[in-house]
Amino acid sequence: MNGIFITFEGVEGCGKSTQITLLRQKLESLGHDVLVTREPGGAPGQSPAGESIRRIVLDPATGALDAVSELFLFSAARRELVSKIIAPALQGGKIVLCDRFADSTAAYQGFARGMDLNLIAETARTACGEVWPHRTVLLDISVEEGLNRAGKRMESEGRSEARFEDEGLKFHQKVRAGFLEIAKSEPGRVKIVNAVGDVTDVANAVFDAVKDVLPPAKQS
Repeated sequence: MNGIFITFEGVEGCGKSTQITLLRQKLESLGHDVLVTREPGGAPGQSPAGESIRRIVLDPATGALDAVSELFLFSAARRELVSKIIAPALQGGKIVLCDRFADSTAAYQGFARGMDLNLIAETARTACGEVWPHRTVLLDISVEEGLNRAGKRMESEGRSEARFEDEGLKFHQKVRAGFLEIAKSEPGRVKIVNAVGDVTDVANAVFDAVKDVLPPAKQS
């Protein structure tokens, strides 16, 4: 595949959406063709099947899901996204920026919910095939600050509850610990960026974290 695949990970409220937008703008200013997507489900309009699964797994009305059911729902949405959106974009030479990917499943369903990490890894290999991030940006922030940010975002959106934001503090602490463990085990792929501070400073750190995997700038 001729393109570059960059994923963003982190706890709730770490600022992924903001930093993805800023990186997309930076890359496009350099002449790159960029596709932005998200998990689960893809960006609106990209994957109708994935969007249907997204509504199930994120809607508080769904209630508690069996951990294995949750894993397979996320994996089904990921397979749809990889096969229909991400892989074709990479084959076309685009830079793909994705808000969450397989590392989130390992952190949330594995480290936080206690599922077998080997099963999660095998499921990811099946869903992703040969598509795997060239670089993953882990936006690191304390769980307390992240949940505070997420709460303000939900309030601004008129939402009062969400399945994952409403999990307990210990759950989110396990998620963060899981992400940090993944970064420790794969330092070549996963780069930790301090997500606390000025948005522009964080954006500069994000670009520094990905610039070595980028193709040459295309602007004249």
